[in-house]
Amino acid sequence: MGKIFLDDILPIIVIMILGYVLGKAHYFNDNQRQGLNSFVLDIALPAALFISIVSASRQLFVQDGVLTLISIFGVTGMFMLSYFLDRWWFHRSMAEAAVCALIAGSPTIGFLGFAVLDPIYGDNVNTNLVIGIVSIVVNAITIPIGLSLVEHGMAKEEDAQSEKKEESADGKKKHTGVWWSILDAIEKPVAAAPLLAVICVLIGIHFPDWIKPTFNLVAKANSGVAVLAAGLALSTVSFSFDLEVIWNTIYRLLITPAVLVLVAYWCGMGSSPTKIAMLCLATALPPAFSGIIISSRYNIYVREGASSVAVSTVGFALTSILWIWLLPILGHVL
Repeated sequence: MGKIFLDDILPIIVIMILGYVLGKAHYFNDNQRQGLNSFVLDIALPAALFISIVSASRQLFVQDGVLTLISIFGVTGMFMLSYFLDRWWFHRSMAEAAVCALIAGSPTIGFLGFAVLDPIYGDNVNTNLVIGIVSIVVNAITIPIGLSLVEHGMAKEEDAQSEKKEESADGKKKHTGVWWSILDAIEKPVAAAPLLAVICVLIGIHFPDWIKPTFNLVAKANSGVAVLAAGLALSTVSFSFDLEVIWNTIYRLLITPAVLVLVAYWCGMGSSPTKIAMLCLATALPPAFSGIIISSRYNIYVREGASSVAVSTVGFALTSILWIWLLPILGHVL
């Protein structure tokens, strides 16, 4: 576990601190900071999502039907629960709660999945299966849902402020409503790329291996720049350690994986305790950095979002050890 902290968690903390220091030193102006966010959200992250999903196969979805269904309905359900609880408990707007769900309800599976699970459980078929399925759910389902909620929430706020103005700044009629918000969301590369990749996998389109290095080269920039941008976002606001940040951290690191573990045992996966443990750790990872990038890009929920990412990343160093110790005990009890 110490190697995981030194090799994977510590670099995130260091790069985030670097981004915070650079932001406080005004090394990047607002236009440059938004440029980094645009690069991650529109280029690097879509490339990373696309290549990670098209590398899978149709057999991945049917290899373990129970695991696939638990991941789809469990991860998506906990994502939506985070959204509704944030709206109800903390009285957040639709757009703010959507960004909260993108942070508190989504693990950074693409960045830390293999780094955490491979050293513990080995690089094998089951590990790749769990990481692959959870990654597809997070990237191809929750991100588009979150973006559509952000778009719809922002549209509603604009209508309220302009007394339902029918024309946008360029003079064209502006469409509003849930379905238009969904269309606006999936037109963006960060939502369109994973959806397109899933379609390619399901219909059996295979991309040749020589194409993948091109995507990988761009995708490799995603994680580092995203963490740096998270630090920059945190530098623009006062750090928060209030009830909402604490709740987001507990929800991300403890509540979500606990619920999925209980559901897995309830659905009869008790004969595969190792696979349940993998699912637990895969969904107990710190928040997906795409959430804070979207937060900073739209200037929504920035203080709470950046603070939640920072606290959860540090907290994961402790909760991961807790889960590794607790899971064998739960296996005997359940």
